[in-house]
Amino acid sequence: MRIYTHVPGRRIVAGLTLMALFLVACTNGGPGTRAPSQPPQIPPQSTFVMDFADFAPPALTSVSPSPSAIPAFFKRSDDLRSTTQATGDRSNWGYAALNVGFWNIVGALGLAVPVASFLESFKHSPTQQPDLSWVWTYSVTIQGSTYGAELHGRYIDRGVRWEMHVSKQGEYSDFVWYYGESDLPATEGFWVLKNKPSDPSDLIRIDWRRNRVENTGDIKYTNVVPGGAENGGYISYSIIASTPYDRTYDIYNKGRNQTISIEWNSTTKEGRVKDSAHFRDDSWHYWNSELINIQSR
Repeated sequence: MRIYTHVPGRRIVAGLTLMALFLVACTNGGPGTRAPSQPPQIPPQSTFVMDFADFAPPALTSVSPSPSAIPAFFKRSDDLRSTTQATGDRSNWGYAALNVGFWNIVGALGLAVPVASFLESFKHSPTQQPDLSWVWTYSVTIQGSTYGAELHGRYIDRGVRWEMHVSKQGEYSDFVWYYGESDLPATEGFWVLKNKPSDPSDLIRIDWRRNRVENTGDIKYTNVVPGGAENGGYISYSIIASTPYDRTYDIYNKGRNQTISIEWNSTTKEGRVKDSAHFRDDSWHYWNSELINIQSR
């Protein structure tokens, strides 16, 4: 009988070898990892800023509401609606454009600093910190005011944790205006935006996904104001691989329990809208490439 007294030692060596290989793989960007010496990939603009470009009601260009005139998030204003001329043979497109355009105004005024600070980050290079996190440091000017911004990125389990710190001289310093998480390939994640430095309560949660191969994806803004009457209301935007309509919006008004669905073709601009509360039926209402009402496609 042969007795191998050194087998346990071999097992220990093999175990140490496997552990070393695992650590090397993690350090060099193995599956589900990325090398700590490389900065994380900032999720693209489309994960933060919703696209409203295909809907620009002419009547809204003459409306310049102040922030105090804007109603609660995710609640359409009837006063604003009454100022439009969305009637006649373009009324279907006009109604869709009115609702989309309202959220565009809300975003432009209420999210000006968060959006500008995020977009500016792509123009700068990060610096790695002693704790192995990464920081993009820069300033951004919005309507004559200058803000200091620091985008922090830190690797977590199979993803990245993000925080945007904003400062304004003489007013506030290092305010975490929003935070979020993304997976390593930046194909899905979320952001949570705060209201403002004087009221740091949650305001909006942004959930996003994208398919980098098919060039599809979606982004959703949800009202998360604690105790707010419109908490749970949302607007979502999708890019889909479908015909004849490859773009969609869904808008949910929590206070009225009202849903508006919009679908259109990003090339021809023809589309349709459905809102049982407004049209008093459950049917789609169409417009053609000239935005003129038609019975059906």
